[in-house]
Amino acid sequence: MTSLFSGLITSKTRIKILMRLFMNPQQSAYMRELSDEFRVSPSQIKDELNQLSLAGFLTSKKNGRQILFSANKKHPLFSELNSMVRKSLGMDRIIDSIVERLGELEAAYLVDDYAEGKDTGLIDLILVGDVEQTNLTDLVGKTEKYIGRKIRTLTLTHEEWEALLPRLEKRPIFPLWHTMNKIGLK
Repeated sequence: MTSLFSGLITSKTRIKILMRLFMNPQQSAYMRELSDEFRVSPSQIKDELNQLSLAGFLTSKKNGRQILFSANKKHPLFSELNSMVRKSLGMDRIIDSIVERLGELEAAYLVDDYAEGKDTGLIDLILVGDVEQTNLTDLVGKTEKYIGRKIRTLTLTHEEWEALLPRLEKRPIFPLWHTMNKIGLK
């Protein structure tokens, strides 16, 4: 697991839960979903969710017979935990590098697994704008080595992005960065 958290938190399952729910705090998850995803017994997930809820890091709400858990955005340490998760996954490094070196970037979005907070090792990024492909290829290679994860990019013009938006509505998507003109999700 990531060294940033492993010295601070001794339970690998707790680390996975924090990373899953704090990477994209708009997402939430059920106990059984987390158990299946992490291949850990439901009782172990339940214990960790209870501990994190008691500490105030997670909120929960009943949905029928199930309980839906999410990051508590009102917790005093929310911003710090969210930042730590992004750093441990290398998102801060990716964004800094993208903004500095890729030309006229309008926006960057995470899609699919990482947009849900799932650390699968494959980061899918959509970059919108006039991106310099040579710099992108170089940057992706260097960043992959630094963060220990594979990065797959899709570069789109503003018009292509607008045309693709309807097909992205049902997929997890998380805005990482945008210019002040705020192109975005509808």
